[in-house]
Amino acid sequence: MSIVAVGINHKTAPVAVREKISFNPDKLSVALREMLNAVQCREVAILSTCNRTELYLVQDGDFNATQERIIQWLEHFHNVPASTILPSLYWHKDQQAVNHMMRVACGLDSLVLGEPQILGQMKQAYSQAKSAGSMSLVMDRLFQRTFGVAKQVRTETEIGASAVSVAFASVNLAKHIFASLDKARVLLVGAGETIELVAKHLYENNVGKITVANRTIARAEGMANKIGADVITLAQIPEHICDADIVISSTGSTLPLIGKGMVEQALLKRKHKPIFMVDLAVPRDIEEQVSELEDVFLYTVDDLQSIIAKNIENRRKAAVQAESIVNDQSDNFMSWLRGLNTQDTVISYRKQCLDERDILLEKALIQLKSGKNSEAVVAELATKLTNKFMHAPTSALQTAAQGGKLDKLLYLRDIFDIEPLD
Repeated sequence: MSIVAVGINHKTAPVAVREKISFNPDKLSVALREMLNAVQCREVAILSTCNRTELYLVQDGDFNATQERIIQWLEHFHNVPASTILPSLYWHKDQQAVNHMMRVACGLDSLVLGEPQILGQMKQAYSQAKSAGSMSLVMDRLFQRTFGVAKQVRTETEIGASAVSVAFASVNLAKHIFASLDKARVLLVGAGETIELVAKHLYENNVGKITVANRTIARAEGMANKIGADVITLAQIPEHICDADIVISSTGSTLPLIGKGMVEQALLKRKHKPIFMVDLAVPRDIEEQVSELEDVFLYTVDDLQSIIAKNIENRRKAAVQAESIVNDQSDNFMSWLRGLNTQDTVISYRKQCLDERDILLEKALIQLKSGKNSEAVVAELATKLTNKFMHAPTSALQTAAQGGKLDKLLYLRDIFDIEPLD
């Protein structure tokens, strides 16, 4: 029995290739059940995200044959030539596979080092495999151990503590400046991808109120509806900026949208209550001179990039600790798996011995009931039991001795605790 992980990710293939073997969540249960039969494996789970698709299997038999069946099944299920995906596939077996799964769950193999979203996606893959009935003892234990490792890494290292995107860094800075965001009022300028990420992080941090200002109202409304935000036009910024404790801007404008005079007027209305401002745009959306105002904390994208660079280095240092934890835990899991294999062997051997005993005991009882001498019956039973249990070891010892396999002979002597003759 062995564990196999096979996949394709952002490091090995572009999105044009990755999308060819991504799995639709609605068809995942069908895929899991189909794969069990087509690949002839004991257990299987599938992780499919925008950055990776990975198959995790517990299988018996020849690894090369399993590889061929996996490729054939992927080719058939996704209707894509094997030549398209084969160069991008990576394969891991046994401890390498265990180690890989744990690294993925910890964010050590992610596009953004230490990102936490992948753990939730792995938990979803686990739930889907459980629901589809494609997972049992080994894979279940492996996923549970993997989740435990991810939690340990988050608890014992700083892998996820530092912001490594301008959106996340902006919100983190706001959290440092304000004791709590639940009463803070935020003005977001723009409705592009960066501002959408900022809005998402603010919403997840239970910010008090969000207003989105954008040139096109319709575009802003699509984002605003998801987070319960108000929407205004860019022309309305001067009359609303005085209400904002936090202003974060990222547009494609070639000229500043927020000038020093506009912010001065806002501060007067706020009775000089401070404003935290972040300008993520290039060219700038907020005039550089705004930073001269006493009650304004203005950060540019360059300020954030220096913070992010430092945080990335912190994550890299934390990743070294995380890798050590992963290695230790993958060792522990493989020890458990080896013990499971040993347990199966012991159970089978004991059952075989007990079956032999029961057969001979039944014959002895029949002889006793028929009136045969009890001492003769017991003696015969002892002889037959001894011969039965001596047969396999004796045969193995003779074969090793006749074949000149001294190392095997010594191994068998050790197993059966055979003392040397005087």
